[in-house]
Amino acid sequence: MTKKQRDRSDIGAAPTSDATGEVGVEAGVSKAPSTAGEATADDTGNGRPTGAAGSPGASSGTLPVAKTPRPQAPEGAQPGRFRQRVAVVIPAKDEARRIAATVRSARAIPNVDLVLVVDDGSEDNTQHVAREAGAVVVRHSHNRGKASAMETGAAVVAMRDVPGRPERVLLFIDADLADTAVNTAPLVPPVLEGVADMAIAIIPPQVGAGGHGFVVGAARRAITGMTGWTPTQPLSGMRCMTRQAFEAATPLARGWGVEVGLTIDLLRQGYVAVEIPCELRHRPSGKDFKGQLHRAAQYRDVQLAISARRVRRTVDVVRPHHPAS
Repeated sequence: MTKKQRDRSDIGAAPTSDATGEVGVEAGVSKAPSTAGEATADDTGNGRPTGAAGSPGASSGTLPVAKTPRPQAPEGAQPGRFRQRVAVVIPAKDEARRIAATVRSARAIPNVDLVLVVDDGSEDNTQHVAREAGAVVVRHSHNRGKASAMETGAAVVAMRDVPGRPERVLLFIDADLADTAVNTAPLVPPVLEGVADMAIAIIPPQVGAGGHGFVVGAARRAITGMTGWTPTQPLSGMRCMTRQAFEAATPLARGWGVEVGLTIDLLRQGYVAVEIPCELRHRPSGKDFKGQLHRAAQYRDVQLAISARRVRRTVDVVRPHHPAS
């Protein structure tokens, strides 16, 4: 795709997984970016992917195809030994009360063979509790932020990948999901099966949440304006993605802008994203003063991530093109 081409989106059918782990279709839930065509709607009003990134010319009603190539087993390889696995990466800070339940629940997700907790400078016993629950733990000596914890986690997973076997898919989840962490399992099949490069969780309304939607609205409008795709939950932190997609988005946006930056950067490069409902429960920020401070910081970081990408887009447009001689 050239710099003059516009990124567009197809409002499509969401990949879902049943008990067998096979990917099905749930209409009207997910959207996939497209570089080959515009969204179309069927008679019911539900959009269908007509040209998802990685599959130019895909016919209406078909699932998108991820940009990341699926790993190919070498000739004579045993299928079981070449099976692609999943690493769960959990950035955590001062989550000693919930991290054990989150780790145990994450270990029950099909295809997961590694649960990695990145203790981002906790002042409590998060690292020890996580290790006792069965996680591999790495620790930052001081708090460096979620983006840094994600990058550290991905790097450690890469070091633990086995040469000659497919690199692990990365599933990033929040540390406070506790027993509901296993419900992120539906994010995995679309990525493993080549339907999407990134699957994002849509979580139900959380009891006690005190936000008014200002940050979410700003993030959604920015993503729509720069990619053509309108996400349902642009700030969702539960995301499964291929290593290629993750590395294409690095360095990540800092602070609370990491999710918005990820989405914009990947869609503008032609990667496919889908949203999938997941029954998750976490600790929302409330309506008290602490909650207000959190949302103010979140809004600041989201705006910084958006502004940086607008500047980058402008530079890409005005930068002179010098064809090779």
